[in-house]
Amino acid sequence: MSKKKVGLPPLDWLRVFEAAGRLGGFSAAAREFGLTQAAVSQRIGNLEAWLGRTLFVREARGVSLTVEGESYLPLVQDSLQALERNTEDLFGKAPRELRVAGLSSNIHALVLPSLVRFQALRPKVRVMTDSVARRSSLGEEPTWLQIRYGRGAWPGRDAELIAPEVLVPMAAPGVAWGAPLINLRGERPGWSDWASKTGHEDVPPSKVSFDSMEHALTAACQGLGVVLGSVPLADAHLREDRLHRMGLPELETKDGYWLTWPEEQAKSKKQRALIMDFLQALRD
Repeated sequence: MSKKKVGLPPLDWLRVFEAAGRLGGFSAAAREFGLTQAAVSQRIGNLEAWLGRTLFVREARGVSLTVEGESYLPLVQDSLQALERNTEDLFGKAPRELRVAGLSSNIHALVLPSLVRFQALRPKVRVMTDSVARRSSLGEEPTWLQIRYGRGAWPGRDAELIAPEVLVPMAAPGVAWGAPLINLRGERPGWSDWASKTGHEDVPPSKVSFDSMEHALTAACQGLGVVLGSVPLADAHLREDRLHRMGLPELETKDGYWLTWPEEQAKSKKQRALIMDFLQALRD
């Protein structure tokens, strides 16, 4: 290695090094930037010559970071992110689009009722939603702003609580306790948990069973029985008298509905302000 130069290496070299280190190879970095592998290799070679250090071990099966490369990579990533974030804050336009993903039931019950409030806060922002079929699919969903159900702890993601999960026996007007129960399968506590924690022994039998809270609530609205319904998801049904609480004890849980995003996505002040306005609309 030649003697290192003093000062900051060209930004182009640093960006290519970051991509190669993050993606694990020169070919992947070349695809990200639309370059040839040879061009990527040349830029990284120039950076190594500038620094006077070897950043990658070249082997027949590919490349891997050296110890010095592993130490340098997070410093470069933090610096590039800070530069991008501060440039956006100083010179960027206000965000014009907000895209959020979640289960169809969560989009329907939490996002749709909040849109009027959000549009009052951000009249120039276009809202787009992406529905996923299963909660487990959210990990692979490319839309980074998401509504998730759980306890607020997802590695690498920030999360703000929209509403805690509270389960209450509810039914359509005219349906009384003693009518068949509507069973809901899944991770939420069910009727047996409710009976155990509230001391009820006269629990009616179940006639239908669903794997979706949205479907269970719809069945209850149609008079098919009593559902242990989610208060946040049933809010519109309760306000519009399609369902009513039955005066029985509620069941608080440790779960809730959360607005979540990758930690690195909301470091811009403008982007975070947009997310916080959306969160305010969801909570109101």
